[in-house]
Parts: sequence; C-alpha cells; structure tokens
Amino acid sequence: MKLPQPRYKGSVSLEEAISRRRSVRGFGDAPVSTEDLSQILWAAQGITEGYFRTVPSAGALYPIELFVATKEGVHRYVPKGHLLEEGIKKDVRKEISTAALGQKFIKEAPVVLVITAVFERVTSKYGERGMRYVFLEAGHVAQNVCLECSALGLATVVVGAFYDSQVQEALEIPKDCAPVYIMPVGYKI
Repeated sequence: MKLPQPRYKGSVSLEEAISRRRSVRGFGDAPVSTEDLSQILWAAQGITEGYFRTVPSAGALYPIELFVATKEGVHRYVPKGHLLEEGIKKDVRKEISTAALGQKFIKEAPVVLVITAVFERVTSKYGERGMRYVFLEAGHVAQNVCLECSALGLATVVVGAFYDSQVQEALEIPKDCAPVYIMPVGYKI
C-alpha cells in the first residue's frame, strides 16, 4: 500500500514539539489517519535524499525494520517507495500487549509500532561494537517518532519491557528481526 507523500514543513516548531512531548499510557479508540501514520513512518525511517534516511546509521547500513500493528493486521514499512507491505491479516495488538508483560495500554492504542533490528547488517562490518550502533539508531528512530507524534497532536510512549520471541511470534516476523522497542500510538484519553 503506497502511503501519502510526507510533508516536509509542519505547523509546529521543533522546540514546541519537544516541549509538548510526554510519555502517554492511555489511548482513545479514535483511529490514526493514514496521512498521520505516513508522516510518523517517514520521520522514523523515511528517505531524505538518495538512499539516506531521517536518522543517522553507522555505515549507512540501516538495520532498523519497522512493523505496524492495527486492527486490520500487521504491515512492514518499506522506506524505498514509502509504502506498507502487507503481513498477516489479523489484530495482534492483544498478543503484543501480553508479550509486553500485560501492559494493557498497548492493546488499546489504534496503532502499535514495533521497532526491530537486523543486527547482522551492522555487526558484519563493525563486529561487537555494531551492537551499540544499532541501539543508538533505534533510539534516534524512537525519538523522531515521539517528536512527530507530539507535532501531530498524537501520543506515544517507548516500551522496552517485553519478551522478544513472543513479539516476533505475534507479528510473524523473521527471527533476525529482533524487537527493540514497542511504541503504541494514538490520541491521549
């Protein structure tokens, strides 16, 4: 599914987005628009010039893979072409919530973004040090998502407490896509 073209100029300054950013653990059931989801995914991993992306990446190796879970199913974000690739067609937000030690707000969010990493892309070049680079990049992605949500009037929180294998099973993703963060997205209640 081709996503709407992202906007490169917003109505909220970076400083305002930073000052409004909060971790939110209560979401209403109002859907997140396709336009807003497009903007969030572009902020997380979108292409800015050539093949470069919105976040720095050691050696431009881009180990991050983004998965989006909604009531319609699971999709993988494909930066080249700015599109969503369809995965499974079932709502797995409850399973993700269970894998995240039963944190209920995850299943209540209309969108659950799962940031995963293919460590081999970076460790094959940088060895063990590559592990650090991957985690740094995941942090850059998460912060961009937080700030974009703030700018759009949406809410999110970064979740690091979960069982990796259960998240992978729920999303039905490859074993080399190691979950790093879960980020529910929606409107604050």
